[in-house]
Amino acid sequence: MKFLQLIVLAVFCVSCGVQSIPQTLNEVDASWAEVLNQYKRRNDLIPNLVNTVKGYAKHEKETLEAVMNARAEATKMTVDASTLTEENMKKIQQSQQGLSQALGRLMMVTERYPDLKANENFKDLQAQLEGTENRITTARRRYIETVKDFNNLVTVFPTNLTNSLFFHHEKKPQFNITEEEKAAPKVQF
Repeated sequence: MKFLQLIVLAVFCVSCGVQSIPQTLNEVDASWAEVLNQYKRRNDLIPNLVNTVKGYAKHEKETLEAVMNARAEATKMTVDASTLTEENMKKIQQSQQGLSQALGRLMMVTERYPDLKANENFKDLQAQLEGTENRITTARRRYIETVKDFNNLVTVFPTNLTNSLFFHHEKKPQFNITEEEKAAPKVQF
C-alpha cells in the first residue's frame, strides 16, 4: 500500500507544477535578462554612432544631445525579473521608447549628409544598430512567451493549486505598447 501511495504522490508532484513552476520562473528570469542584455548592447553602440555623426553634422547639436540624454535616461532604469511590476514595466518601456524616438531623429539627420551615409564606420554602426533592434524584438518575443507559460502555470488548474499551496507566485507583467507606438510612423522626404 505504501508503494502505491508513493507512486501516486510522485505522479501528483510531477503533474501539478512542483517542478514546472520554478523551472518556468527561471526561464522568465533568463528571458528578461536577455531583454536587458540587448538594451545594454544598444546603449553601448549609441556613443560610437553619435561620435561618428558628430564629425559630419557638427551643427546638429540638439539632435545629438537628445540621443545622449535619452540613452542616459534608458540606462538609469534597471529592474530585474524578481521586481518586475506593471509600473516598472511601463517606466522601462517609456525610457526605451524615448531612446528609439531619439535614434529615429538621428537617422533622419543623417539623410542630410550624403558623405556620412557613405562612411564605412557609419554604415557598420547603422547595421549593428539595426541588428540590435531585431535582437531586442526577438528577446521581447521570447520574454512574452515565457511569461505566458509561467502565467498559465500559476493561474490554470491544476498547477495553480500547487502554486497556491507551495509557491504563492503572482502573474508576471507583459510588454504593452503605448498609444504613440500604435500609430504608424510618418516618413518625410
